[in-house]
Amino acid sequence: CSREDLNLVYSEVLPQAIQLMQDVFGNYVIQKLLDYGTPAMRLGLINCIKGNTVMLTLQTYGCRIVQKALEVMSDDERLEIMRELEGHVSRCVQDQNGNHVIQKCIEVMSTKVGFVVEAFIGRVAEFATHAYGCRCVQRILEFCKTQKEIVPILDEILTSVHSLVTDQYGNYVVQHVLINGHPHFQYAITQKLRGFYTALSVHKFASNVVEKMFEFAGPQVRVSLLEELTTYTREDGMSGLVGAVMDQYGNYVMQKIFDLCNDKQKQIIIDHLRPNEPYLRRALYGKHFVTRLERQGCLTPSQPQQQTQQTSMNAIHIPHVLH
Repeated sequence: CSREDLNLVYSEVLPQAIQLMQDVFGNYVIQKLLDYGTPAMRLGLINCIKGNTVMLTLQTYGCRIVQKALEVMSDDERLEIMRELEGHVSRCVQDQNGNHVIQKCIEVMSTKVGFVVEAFIGRVAEFATHAYGCRCVQRILEFCKTQKEIVPILDEILTSVHSLVTDQYGNYVVQHVLINGHPHFQYAITQKLRGFYTALSVHKFASNVVEKMFEFAGPQVRVSLLEELTTYTREDGMSGLVGAVMDQYGNYVMQKIFDLCNDKQKQIIIDHLRPNEPYLRRALYGKHFVTRLERQGCLTPSQPQQQTQQTSMNAIHIPHVLH
């Protein structure tokens, strides 16, 4: 639109800016003005946000305005807005709207979010197992690079790793550490979980962590994980590996492991499963893994048994012969 039209819209919007920021439709108008308005218009709207940051952060539509403002502001303006959030981090992190603003602060000003990190110290496990808090923990690990900031967070993750891997949200935080390469902590996590690989591989949430361990934690971990699966004997007499192949979650773990391991390790798996092949073919989840091996040429497809045709007395009429 023309500058004249833009000025007209802005002049009518500004007196009602706070109300519009919280409106299901009005928030879009404010976002567009922040994107395409003149510097003076942008400054006028930012001044409206100041003093109302916490309220808007916790509001369904207002949180979108705060995020957009953080994207277009100068660093000095961002710091002013972020200072208003100090003392309110815990509340925001656990809020369905506020967590998005905290994540945006971490993304755009990662070197200035010490107050966010401080709020997490001593409470990492609590936030990591929270539906919204787990997202903020992951953003800290992703964007904060100084040892002073991330090492205390990683230490607490390591301390609580057993409870985190089996949690519906916490497992994503542990996966994030394994995927994004903190080598010392990658190895430390795998060592703390050693001896539990078999049980974790058949757990709904922890099985995802086992997959990431095999994929990202290095060759030494692959050897120890595979060794545990093949040597561990479960209460039902099955090995950990056979039990995993037959499990609704474990069979996905074993498919991933088989795709990633080297030829020698693949042969170990095949040799271990071969004595159980007939049983696996009849099992609901085991047959999926066996079929996968057949498609890759690692197992010979089973030959269907030829069924002898039996004559049914009910199907064929045999006349009575009189003597």
